[in-house]
Amino acid sequence: MSKPIKPLDLKKLKTYSLAKRKSKVSLRDFARPWHKGNGFKEFLSGLPDILAGSHVRAVISAIVNAYRENRTVVFAMGAHVIKVGLNPTVIDLMERGIISAVAMNGAGIIHDAELAMAGKTSEDVSTSLGDGSFGMVEETAEFLNTAIHNAEAESLGLGDAVGRLVVDRKLPHQETSILAAGVRLNIPVTVHLAFGTDILHMHPDFDPKAAGAATHRDFRIFATVVSTIEKGVYLNVGSAVILPEVFLKAVTMARNLGSPLEAFTAVNIDFIRHYRPLTNVVQRPTASGGLGIDLAGHHEILIPLIAAGIIEQLDA
Repeated sequence: MSKPIKPLDLKKLKTYSLAKRKSKVSLRDFARPWHKGNGFKEFLSGLPDILAGSHVRAVISAIVNAYRENRTVVFAMGAHVIKVGLNPTVIDLMERGIISAVAMNGAGIIHDAELAMAGKTSEDVSTSLGDGSFGMVEETAEFLNTAIHNAEAESLGLGDAVGRLVVDRKLPHQETSILAAGVRLNIPVTVHLAFGTDILHMHPDFDPKAAGAATHRDFRIFATVVSTIEKGVYLNVGSAVILPEVFLKAVTMARNLGSPLEAFTAVNIDFIRHYRPLTNVVQRPTASGGLGIDLAGHHEILIPLIAAGIIEQLDA
């Protein structure tokens, strides 16, 4: 018969003073209440110096430092950034010389071009899918297929070809186009396709060979940009799969060819946390000495907030 188990004697536990314990949170890290009449700088400095509060300020400081030291800042974006109305914010940062390069997925050129053409974009998929009319707008397909043809004829990257066509056709809302801004400001805007993902690929005039060659040129341009990102900043905003994968390949090519990519800031911003951005943007590329930051939140709030913080610091 086994002996009964006695309760642990708690009187023998060793304790120590709270004053000696290391704590993660202190009053100096807390938020400061808002006072009527304060400015944006007071708002930003009044955020808690905890988790995302400190991370937002770290992103702003990293971009400001990169700009002041003439380092590369890349804004890689999913098309959702366009669909939530952020083209003016992105273009403003391009015009100020803060963003050095932009990368987008295939859906980006669709929404950017439609805004330039018609001042509107983003169809109601639930309504149009039922009768098979989803993605069948004529003007969008004609415009982008013409740009792809031009890219093939002139050996252009896809982003450059679309941006030039927006400018050449003098589209009525071209001032809202990130692609046109890239052409106007001589800032590379690269486009990274995955066939079958975009409405353009369904149209009979789509040329996959020419599109593939154009997006591969952009991949090589993107890799050149990434090779200069030491002490700069890479932002992945709203791309869960394609751009994180493209970025990882560009990083390894740059390092393979001898570019020093050890100390840069990699930032992921999305309203849902995904495996690939966290792994392929925030963690793996910065493992040897850089800084990785993952911010969860709505693009339409975080990007204007960060942009305003950058501008406030630069104007100080």
